[in-house]
Amino acid sequence: MLAMNILALDLGTSSVRGLVLDGAAKPLPQALARRKVAVAVDDDGAATIDAPAYLAALVECLDELSAAGRLDGIALVAASSQWHSVLPVDAAGAPLGPLVTWLDTRPAPLPGVDGPADADAFHQRTGAWWHRFYWSVKLPWLRAMSGSAPARFLGLPEFVLGELLGDAPMSVSQASGTGLLDIGALAWDGEACALAGVHPGELPALAPSDWQGRLRPEYAKRWPGLREAVWAPPTGDGAASNVGSGCEDPTRAAVTVGTSAAVRLVQAAPAGTPLPPLPHALWRYRVDHDRIVTGTAYSAGGNLYEWARRELRLPEGTALEEALAAVEPGQEVRVDPRLGGDRPPGLAPAGSGVLGGIGFATSAVDIFAGLMDGVCRMVARDLAAIESTVDSTVEVVLGGGAVAASPWWRRAFEMALAPRAVTHVTNPEVGATGAALVALHAFPQIVRMGEGGSSGSARSGGPQRLL
Repeated sequence: MLAMNILALDLGTSSVRGLVLDGAAKPLPQALARRKVAVAVDDDGAATIDAPAYLAALVECLDELSAAGRLDGIALVAASSQWHSVLPVDAAGAPLGPLVTWLDTRPAPLPGVDGPADADAFHQRTGAWWHRFYWSVKLPWLRAMSGSAPARFLGLPEFVLGELLGDAPMSVSQASGTGLLDIGALAWDGEACALAGVHPGELPALAPSDWQGRLRPEYAKRWPGLREAVWAPPTGDGAASNVGSGCEDPTRAAVTVGTSAAVRLVQAAPAGTPLPPLPHALWRYRVDHDRIVTGTAYSAGGNLYEWARRELRLPEGTALEEALAAVEPGQEVRVDPRLGGDRPPGLAPAGSGVLGGIGFATSAVDIFAGLMDGVCRMVARDLAAIESTVDSTVEVVLGGGAVAASPWWRRAFEMALAPRAVTHVTNPEVGATGAALVALHAFPQIVRMGEGGSSGSARSGGPQRLL
């Protein structure tokens, strides 16, 4: 294997991180820089980020890594980025307001505006719905709310990389998260763009499969270790997490539980090939030009875990696990865990959670377990729908900080997903690892990975079968 390193950027909602990996996409020790991100929220459902402040935080991360000598020998830069964000900008690329994140629930169809002519055909083409989550609804709402006339609309990675690289087209992975992309043809969908009220010139150009970015001269001077590095198109964070978890084909689905939760399956689907029918309740996005990812996501995950533990005044860590040991998953407490409302296609608002089956003998630990088990049941239901797209039962890999922190929750998932084989990946950087592996897939000429650099060995803390 060639002696080279990879810089992976994780452009998240709550933090921005830069970390260095070796040529097999394995994180190197003490080569991580992280800055927290402030998300401005209010009672109206706003959830926005100051885009220039976000860029400044990323620059600080790269300054820190450079000062420590960690950027020396970087040949490839990969990025995992949040999906669905949108930023209105003027003709010079300057923001006309804050970045609207996927957490923002304010966007709504304008009065008198109808949706797609054929909702199912629209869903099959774009993998999305006419829903507040996507640009088809967000962009008209943004225009009406701001009262300005944006020249263009960008996602988070296009804004950030546009500053660092100059030329920063939108990857097909990021474009698929807008809900405006025909995911089979890999082109902007005419009907979706009409619903959004935009023409292609107001959207980022789409990056071809062989696109490579280079730092602007002023940044190459600032970070000399990145002077010769090739920058790969960014990967949507959900797709990157699947690849980083080892779920790169239709035999293994990833269940990731971080702040929120999701279940996803990757399949090969080169541009122009027929795509399998998409069940109504599932979305479908792009990993890259060669692969699609099908799945669903939930507003309840680690946020539900922390809320319930805090409000029920339960202990933390080992003490909580000891209390849960006496509770069998699948108990009598019945729960709808949608405290944060629905992700698309659902429209349930925040505050839709329900508890049932509670009596005087029900303890706080019983309620907590019921909430966690409710998430498991939702995942099991939707995994069955995902399996219908491949006509086979799949293995499941659990990942994410929330399930890593709770052996009981992992056991509850295993029981809910039975008889499927369930494993657990311990690598905390599956998103960054996955983005690096996607980049290596796109640019095999940059690094010829040796036998020790196969995707299975690249993940520190690989999947472990649960007992």
